[in-house]
Amino acid sequence: MSVRPHAPPLTERDYYNLPEGSRYQLIEGDLYMAPAPNLHHQTILGNLAFALRSYLKRNPIGILFQAPTDVFFSRESVWQPDLFIVLNSRRHILTIKRCEGAPDFIAEILSPGSQDLDLHTKKAVHAREGVTEYWILDPETKEILIHRFEENPSDLVARLRSPEKATSPLFPGVRIDLDKLFQPLL
Repeated sequence: MSVRPHAPPLTERDYYNLPEGSRYQLIEGDLYMAPAPNLHHQTILGNLAFALRSYLKRNPIGILFQAPTDVFFSRESVWQPDLFIVLNSRRHILTIKRCEGAPDFIAEILSPGSQDLDLHTKKAVHAREGVTEYWILDPETKEILIHRFEENPSDLVARLRSPEKATSPLFPGVRIDLDKLFQPLL
């Protein structure tokens, strides 16, 4: 939910003047409040992070970050993806403060309040700004929606459902078991 409808676009300056620890996202000049994710969301995020960190430990081709870590896409778009990876060839976009540009890989886990942003607005920014691959994880349907913008800028390249395995050309040999990924906490 935008907290400033019909107001002039905000910029990174406004974003960084918010109180530290605030859960806001600046998306296309609009400020959105982001409540804390639920435990199922966090469990899925932990499972994905574990699988990808394990892969990156064996194959040190990039570095993984989880929210809260800012990604600066433009003056009007700064937010904290659930998980992102920057490959070694592009590590120059990492600063002490944030990621300055599009990561190679981003994963977002849908929450009731974030679906429209994750499925449409953020996807459009990712495609425009040069994200290579974008995974949208849906805890309700136990699906991963995969976008590879170089292959197809507007449409999905894959829709995977449990019990399938997720793979990526960015991470040769990775096979993420969706049954384990979406395993419920309780």
